[in-house]
Amino acid sequence: MKNKQINVAIVGLGFGAEFIPIYQRHPDANMYAICQRDHTKLHQVGDALSIEKRYTDYDELLRDPEIDAVHINTPIQNHAEQSIKALRAGKHVACTVPMATTVEECRQIVEAVNQTGLTYMMMETVIYSREFLFVKELYENGELGKLQFLRASHQQEMAGWPGYWEGLPPMHYATHCVGPVLALAKADAEYVSCFGSGRIDENLISKYGSPFAIESCHIKFRDSDLCAEVTRSLFNTARQYRESFDVYGSKKSFEWTLIEHEPSVIHTGEVPKKVTIPDFAHLLPQEIQGFTTGGVYDADDNQHLSFLQGSGHGGSHPHLVHEFIFALVNQRQPFPNARQSANITCVGILAHESAMNGGEKINLPEFTLS
Repeated sequence: MKNKQINVAIVGLGFGAEFIPIYQRHPDANMYAICQRDHTKLHQVGDALSIEKRYTDYDELLRDPEIDAVHINTPIQNHAEQSIKALRAGKHVACTVPMATTVEECRQIVEAVNQTGLTYMMMETVIYSREFLFVKELYENGELGKLQFLRASHQQEMAGWPGYWEGLPPMHYATHCVGPVLALAKADAEYVSCFGSGRIDENLISKYGSPFAIESCHIKFRDSDLCAEVTRSLFNTARQYRESFDVYGSKKSFEWTLIEHEPSVIHTGEVPKKVTIPDFAHLLPQEIQGFTTGGVYDADDNQHLSFLQGSGHGGSHPHLVHEFIFALVNQRQPFPNARQSANITCVGILAHESAMNGGEKINLPEFTLS
């Protein structure tokens, strides 16, 4: 697809609307179409952001031969089916997290990528946040020394979100804490052991059969002496919103701030120092650099819950768009690709299974891209 602008269609216009102006300004993308079942929402967004091509039917969108790629931002239970349909229809896929809700669905997406030769990327925000890019730079420059241990957490109160979130097993939406620990080490998860703790409201438990307020998982990395611990909560746990990771190295360690908007800490030996995380807009094409600090959901009266609670997702949105588009233009794999996305997603799926079985050790399936 070299020397060609990529025609992109965005599916789902809640959180998905945030990406429209980024694609509109990316030099290698053409923001071609949008899709939303609700006519009012479809035309509201289309009119506001000047998108001419509009669909209420996803299958009809996939029949449009002008569309090169779809960016899916729909409810999580739709991700796998819609990703597979798009790949089968000849479209490249970017999909918000998680990749799927079952191990089998993850397998089917990887299989569809292998059969079609098309590109799939899970749009995991934390691994393109300024915090992650900062720590990644420290590690790659040798400042952290040898990685010794990683820890991450994603704690969030989901009361007030759409009904399909109610009672969701915490680890079924774990990519924001699993992603950074695997990505920094450039590793795959080999096996997991997870414990559930506490109990959510009885009316929430019946929806998914998951009783736990918190799930905490240990991850053993494949072909490595490293492991990580990740913690996830969604309901009935008092904690300010936090997507975080800590990295312990032989020379320096990084610990995420305990309170949002306060400085994080770098320990050099036993000496701590507060650090202000820089922005990494310079890594992007000039046309989209401004989106690391601003976007559609800036105004006080126009805030999407994921953006408001997530503090803008660490400026990750333009980095995600650029990684996806740049991979297509240069005919290379994005990060995370389908195999890596499946490994990250299956950590959470199998961690919950482990928790439901008292911490049973469960091996991750191996996925291969041809």
